[in-house]
Amino acid sequence: MNKQRAEEIAASPDLKHITYNGKRVVIQHVEEQIARVYYLDDPGNEFDVALDKLEEKQ
Repeated sequence: MNKQRAEEIAASPDLKHITYNGKRVVIQHVEEQIARVYYLDDPGNEFDVALDKLEEKQ
């Protein structure tokens, strides 16, 4: 995923279908090529992931 798209998703109030390792995540914010995310089913556990590891499902 590119940085601009990740930033758009993080700023959007709409929940997008983003996956990391096959599981849905929510993007909190983006810095450089790293996104702060959490799994949709585990909002208390935030972690950093490289943007190129995120996939957006249409």
